[in-house]
Amino acid sequence: MSRVICVAGESGAGKTTSLRNLDPKTTYIIDTDRKGLSWKGWKSQYNKDNKNLTQISDVNTVSSIIYNIANKAPHIKTIVIDTINTMMIDDEFKRSKEKGYDKWLDLATSVWEMVSAAHLYREDLNIVFMAHTQTERDDSGFMFTRIKTSGKKLDKIVLESKFTTVLIAKCVSDKYVFETRSRNSTAKSPMGCFTDFEIPNDLNEVIKKLEEYES
Repeated sequence: MSRVICVAGESGAGKTTSLRNLDPKTTYIIDTDRKGLSWKGWKSQYNKDNKNLTQISDVNTVSSIIYNIANKAPHIKTIVIDTINTMMIDDEFKRSKEKGYDKWLDLATSVWEMVSAAHLYREDLNIVFMAHTQTERDDSGFMFTRIKTSGKKLDKIVLESKFTTVLIAKCVSDKYVFETRSRNSTAKSPMGCFTDFEIPNDLNEVIKKLEEYES
């Protein structure tokens, strides 16, 4: 059973930057946003020659890449999908002329199956889904932050329910951090794994902590 993590946050909250300390030799990044990475020297670390970066957003193709890496590339220990939202939006635009409910059901099914399948691969594999968030305010003024999704079907099935760890990326007092548990959000993590409500924005350290917790 592989380890599946969600890192969610607004644009500019430090989601991609949190990848900076991962080992390029054991990491594969699927850049669905096609925007590149966000630290000095990343182009020499992640590129086609190193066979650890691709830029594509088709949901079915991304699912196939994850499957192939999980089964045919044992040296890869971490797969990052940055972001899941671009896959949803690109699919929505491609089918913008289609009418009716079916296209939304197809999208919800594809995304749900991709995340569900991610749990079933080898135990030494980490699969990280980056996601954008949206913050809603109800009539009483209560604000709540969750993963932004396309279509009401994905809202109803609650994508966060497929993850044991959902970290909310934020910039607090000019420092990039992860929220580890809920405070008006869908952030969560295994009980007792992270003692602090906010931890440094470093996915490599997060994975190490989860590995120690599960051992």
